[in-house]
Amino acid sequence: MARAQERASARVKETANERVVRPFEHEFSDFMGDAISEGRLFSIADAVGDYQKNDIDVTDTTCEYCAVGCRFDVLTKDGEFLGTRPNPEKAPVNGISTCVKGKFAHGYTNSDDRLTQPLVKDEGEFREASWAEALSRVVEGLDGIIEEDDPDALGLVASSKATNEANYVMQRFAREVLGTNNIDNCNRLCHAATVSGLSSTVGFGAASAGMEGLEETDCYLMTGTNTTENHPVFATKIKQNVKDNDADLFVFDPRKVQIAEYADQYSRIEPGYDNTWLNGLIRYIIEEDLHDEEYIAERTTGFDQVAETVEKFTPEFVEEKAGVPPEELKNAAETIATADSCLFCWTLGLAEHSHATENIYAMANLALITGHVGHPKGGLSPFRGQNNVQGGGGDMGPVPNNFPGYQPVTDPDNREKFADAYGMDADEMPAHEGYRITDMFLAADNGDLKGMFIQGENPVVSEPNIPHAREVLENKLEFLAVQDIFLSDTAEYADVVLPATASLESNGTYTGSSRHVQLVKRALEPTGNVKPDWEITQELAERFGYEWDFSSASEIMDEIADLTPIYAGISHERLEALDNDLQWPVWDDEHPGSPYLYEEQFQTNDGLAHMHPADTVDPSETPDEDYPIVMTSGRVLYQYHTGTMTFRDEGTMSYTDRSFVEIHPDTAEEYGISDGDTLDIASRHGETQAMAQITTRPSTGEIFIPMHYLDGGANNLTKEDPLDGPSRVPEYKVTDVRIAVADGDGSAVAVPDSSTNERTADDD
Repeated sequence: MARAQERASARVKETANERVVRPFEHEFSDFMGDAISEGRLFSIADAVGDYQKNDIDVTDTTCEYCAVGCRFDVLTKDGEFLGTRPNPEKAPVNGISTCVKGKFAHGYTNSDDRLTQPLVKDEGEFREASWAEALSRVVEGLDGIIEEDDPDALGLVASSKATNEANYVMQRFAREVLGTNNIDNCNRLCHAATVSGLSSTVGFGAASAGMEGLEETDCYLMTGTNTTENHPVFATKIKQNVKDNDADLFVFDPRKVQIAEYADQYSRIEPGYDNTWLNGLIRYIIEEDLHDEEYIAERTTGFDQVAETVEKFTPEFVEEKAGVPPEELKNAAETIATADSCLFCWTLGLAEHSHATENIYAMANLALITGHVGHPKGGLSPFRGQNNVQGGGGDMGPVPNNFPGYQPVTDPDNREKFADAYGMDADEMPAHEGYRITDMFLAADNGDLKGMFIQGENPVVSEPNIPHAREVLENKLEFLAVQDIFLSDTAEYADVVLPATASLESNGTYTGSSRHVQLVKRALEPTGNVKPDWEITQELAERFGYEWDFSSASEIMDEIADLTPIYAGISHERLEALDNDLQWPVWDDEHPGSPYLYEEQFQTNDGLAHMHPADTVDPSETPDEDYPIVMTSGRVLYQYHTGTMTFRDEGTMSYTDRSFVEIHPDTAEEYGISDGDTLDIASRHGETQAMAQITTRPSTGEIFIPMHYLDGGANNLTKEDPLDGPSRVPEYKVTDVRIAVADGDGSAVAVPDSSTNERTADDD
């Protein structure tokens, strides 16, 4: 017994396949007192009450939900998840705070419908199979298409929910083993335009600001971000700064989201006209000589072209198109330009448009002409959506145009570097950019792409135009393999399904919005016969004849550091020693990391920021008599992405167990809609039904539908074409629809005359 207690008291250093187990007993009372005093306690008494305190295992890890990058302790016993608690010493981003999902929504790990064994499909029906059979089926399916066509007839989708290490080996598998750059991930469907726009402007496709800016800036400009629901911990820090330090807060958004209630000024904008009001701010600042001429002259190029482009964006033009009154434009412009520091924050409301890269150009131009980039308390701050979309979805290179670390695949020196590291001839490394994810579905529809391997993503729900995605997966592919933790909507169409570990069963790292690289540690032993994502990919590579010999996630990170300059000083051991407080770029083993970027120069060839003109005005479609309402889409607090995890949590489902339609009271009255009615919603691209929720959050003539749901979700209505030119992101935020109360047989009743539904600036 004494020896057992001694072992339980030890803090065990993590290796790739071991948990860090710490005793619960001596820390329980401190946790209870601190949590109660902060008013943040969720009760774990019922969960732990049946156990002695020293029987509970404690593992610090990183949250698997949004990309804030919260860390906390996970409490487990005998393979069961019990709860979480704060561990501020190892949580450089969130301290003691977590959102409702981070606190509660991890029970899916023990869900009864977890995949526990590989599945293969015979004659349209799934059956369980051994790993040997399932992996052989995948190799046969992929290799057969290569032999019949070529490697570019395959498309791979990596997972922004998986670790950095898993995504790294997935891109290596695509390029080294299969010989294609046709690899992408859900980053394409969210912040790809942010990456495209910022990379070509300032150098890195990531936030320039860090936590100091988020917590202490003098001014915030926020747009296209429902921060309190999508990034609650960030929202708490912003609200605290506004309250305690009188920071100025400007919110521009089509919906009056909750963060707008804390704003000095909320400006309701017309959906799709972000470039218009941003250029209007730039024009006003230049016209009034409020721009930072010294900063512009010394640190940027392209100002004259931008100044010429914005001339037409007068206050009157901005009000006509975007709905922002001149006095609101003036107030925001003057405050932003004269603030000592300003943080420019956005999410998908700015980045999910068919002209989204221009939106990012305009936002970057505004930040640059006011001299707020390269400041410890200011800069560019896109909030990323999924837990590892910054790291796994971008930094690690599971994209068709970049190797890890944003090293272009079209550069022969980069191809030679990675080919040499992988033991290949340089001419064997694919040289041309591959398909982006939505282009994969279009190519499959055209017969140019024959097979797909999808890891931890659910494109049946996340792709625009759900009927099109279903048609491709069901009828256009010769082979489909899916790797996931559940039999997702997408996995239903697969020929082979490979079961992977959940986050609480995994080791590795995630990289958050602030560029913090943080450890993920195994708190639960893998259920059934599942395996880590990276291990599955390595076993597939072995069956193709490639010997990688990784024995742990930490070894994979060592290879990443060798090949990826911005991660050169990162290792699992160093992250453990520094309590996860490292933000890339970390140039070598002695480099302290980068709390903010561009203090002295930008990450461009000449060290200057390159401003780009952005002159698009109108969205890709506008309302007409047949489709008089504008639908926009987004996320809600109690759900996550396509619901693969949160739909299995009783608590979150008790709040939002189905889709809904936010509709303004005036619009509801006009269409004879009552709260709770089932509505028929149809666009030029599809149709669906959802429940009416009458609220003043949207404007008149506009509706909001969340994206999480297959039935009633927004992507039943969105379109797969056109795509943003540079980033190839679809248009998710502006879709013209018609609405009606569903009659008894589910068919639509008549749509009111659109002449009674004209939208003007006065509607705001």
